[in-house]
Amino acid sequence: MLDLFGHTSEENNPVWYADVILPVPIPKMFTYRIPTDLVKSLGIGFRVIVPFGSKKIVTGIVGKVHQKPPTAYDAKQILDQLDNEAVVNALQIKFWDWMASYYCCNLGEVMNAALPSGLKISSESKIQLHPHFSLEDPGLVLDKRELVILEALADKDELDMQQCADLLGVKSVHPIIKSLVAKEAVLLFEQMKEKYSPKKEVRIRMCARFAKDKKELEGLFLELKSKPKQEQVLLKYLQEVPIYQRPETNGPGMQKAGIKEAGLSQSSLHTLIKNGVFEEFQVIISRFEEISSSDKEPVLTTTQQEATREIKHHFADKQTVLLHGITGSGKTEIYVSLIQEALASGSQVLLLLPEIALTTHMVSRLLGVFGSKMGVFHSKYSDNERVEVWQGVLSGKYDFVVGVRSSLFLPFSSLGLIIVDEEHENSYKQYDPAPRFQARDSAIMLAWLHQAKVLLGSATPSFESYQNAILGKYGLVQVQERYGNAELPHYLLANINEDRRKNLLKLDMTRLLRERIQEALNRQEQVLLFQNRRGYSPFLSCEECGWTPSCERCDVSLTYHQYSEEVRCHYCGFKDQPPKVCGACGHSKISAVGLGTERIEETIGLLFPEARVARMDLDTTRSKYGYQRILEEFAARNIDILVGTQMISKGLDFDGVTVVGVMDADRMLYYPDFRSGERAFQMITQVAGRAGRRDKPGTVILQTRKPDHSIFEYILKGDYVGFFRTEMQERRRFFYPPWVKNIRITVKHKDRGTAEQAARLLVELLKDIPVKKIVLGPEKGLIGRIKDLHILEILVKLERSSQKQAVFKQALLEKVLEVGFEKPFRSVRMIIDVDPA
Repeated sequence: MLDLFGHTSEENNPVWYADVILPVPIPKMFTYRIPTDLVKSLGIGFRVIVPFGSKKIVTGIVGKVHQKPPTAYDAKQILDQLDNEAVVNALQIKFWDWMASYYCCNLGEVMNAALPSGLKISSESKIQLHPHFSLEDPGLVLDKRELVILEALADKDELDMQQCADLLGVKSVHPIIKSLVAKEAVLLFEQMKEKYSPKKEVRIRMCARFAKDKKELEGLFLELKSKPKQEQVLLKYLQEVPIYQRPETNGPGMQKAGIKEAGLSQSSLHTLIKNGVFEEFQVIISRFEEISSSDKEPVLTTTQQEATREIKHHFADKQTVLLHGITGSGKTEIYVSLIQEALASGSQVLLLLPEIALTTHMVSRLLGVFGSKMGVFHSKYSDNERVEVWQGVLSGKYDFVVGVRSSLFLPFSSLGLIIVDEEHENSYKQYDPAPRFQARDSAIMLAWLHQAKVLLGSATPSFESYQNAILGKYGLVQVQERYGNAELPHYLLANINEDRRKNLLKLDMTRLLRERIQEALNRQEQVLLFQNRRGYSPFLSCEECGWTPSCERCDVSLTYHQYSEEVRCHYCGFKDQPPKVCGACGHSKISAVGLGTERIEETIGLLFPEARVARMDLDTTRSKYGYQRILEEFAARNIDILVGTQMISKGLDFDGVTVVGVMDADRMLYYPDFRSGERAFQMITQVAGRAGRRDKPGTVILQTRKPDHSIFEYILKGDYVGFFRTEMQERRRFFYPPWVKNIRITVKHKDRGTAEQAARLLVELLKDIPVKKIVLGPEKGLIGRIKDLHILEILVKLERSSQKQAVFKQALLEKVLEVGFEKPFRSVRMIIDVDPA
């Protein structure tokens, strides 16, 4: 149709399109048409509701706005826009895109990981009466339960599934609803709703008539002479809100709950509201307590000042600097100094920590400096709390955030500095679900997008980072002395086999460790005992035939938990009662084998009955404040001996700890992984670093069956560099990182034969990719079956050229899809893990 100037309506109102990131497993964004009324308001980073497929309605994020229609399909129209302002910025979407490409996953999977659950829209099924429905229809046959629902709908416009179930007193109403839909009595629809709800506070304030006119207020008091309870409420309000001395205080008023807390009549308050004396209103408040900041500059030692100067010097020409500071060298003070300087320049700062346990301890230290200007972001926060931090970063309330790996996805707009504390930690690796990213490496890319600087801190750096520092890719700053007068702990080896031979071993504890614990208790000092296995015992075993109870769904033995009196699989969650007799020979002699933290806790109670003992592992810290409660008790010296897993090895700084015991140092050494030596060195050094952090010297006892193992020589001398050189020679010889890039593909299926066939086909296809590589496998996984799925693994070793890697990854995704399209393999799961931990 032509207008007066001969133009078509499309030329006057050009059609705009949005590429939308959807939470579905598709490799690219989907294109939708933007309704005319949303063209001016919609942009990158806005949440939208869109149709997907024939029946689904999903929530996505706008990734791009343009005028190019899709060629492969007709673009559907966006149904609605959810935000007045973008919740995601363009830099975040670039970061998501890089992550999807590098870690071989879909953009929608990255979005799902990035957005807090509270920002995702959920749908809720509801029913309403069919507009053409009539109870007078002669052919209509209804049972009693259907009539109950229809009668309820006569009074209410709509009902959800739970309301229907409550009405009928049944667990499942879906068959009844299905019958009503078939009879065209009701319509079923999805109501979209946001999960996030702001925290609100109910307040009261005096109506303007009385607040502005003293005579009106005096008249009110005369009226209330015969109503003392209402008069008390009025007096309480005037006591809390001095409206005549400070008229502006009437606006915010006071908390309604304050009347109840004062023991005054609630019904009297409601009468005053009804009579127009007070008005009730709601305000949105923060879920986080307001804490004032000291803004004091940290007092740095000469060594710390020199380290800070070196870091700044390297930042002049390098994006990333590695701070190699021994345990107790005061890295936190250096961090605080750099954070304050970055914030003063107007930049945002992110401090990454590997564990929630560390977050708890570090946050209490940093809150004293930065107060409520600092945001905290981790998985123990509720959905609503995480959304508040997200919005706080968007609004500029939080320019400094402390968090675990998920905090990389926060909507930063001007990052100036990222600090990755304990950068060597395995906890920075995301295992499931996708994206299976390494937070340290991803932080470096995020900083590059923001043109920011990265500081990696560790007493035992990862070999990849140390190699980059030696080669000059990163700056390297070393701090080789402890803060203040503290000395490095002294290491002692305790030979488990020798004590057993001499009959000196008591309840799996050597004489040397028992003696040092007793000496520390006599001096009223504290002890840490480390065993990286929770539960009472790794497994139960028949003393006659050696049978062990194993999981029905996984190829692992069941861990015995004495406290809950059960055997449990730590992979699928299967639980059972401990067997009374052997499942193979029927013998009743079944004993616990090996050490878990629960058993050590019991052992300590028997050997040192006067000591106050606590345990810190996944079982004791499941609650939101579990970590905090235990650490506060330990800091207050209400705990003498703390038994724990790797949670106690990181970042804890307590002046009372003088003895650290590693209960089984060998267990870490013989794990079938090329990094087992590196990890054992790091773990032992880190947990040892908790001892003697003030003026009292610390002692570390390593219980081992192999005291002549070469790694202990390096640990006892604190020779990280020597150990690094030895390990790197081995890795170069056998082609392991950092000399090559590893990609692991895991193939899973309920039928082992099908999994093997799919894995072999994939290996053959991978060998055809024209990139220099080594393809190993398929081999049975370390645990061959988990949750009834058989597992095979393929390991690919690639040269480090980023261009060759990109070519291989693209081809890898295509080959995985090719195998998946084969009819016998459609139900086979293939998981790609780039840089497996």
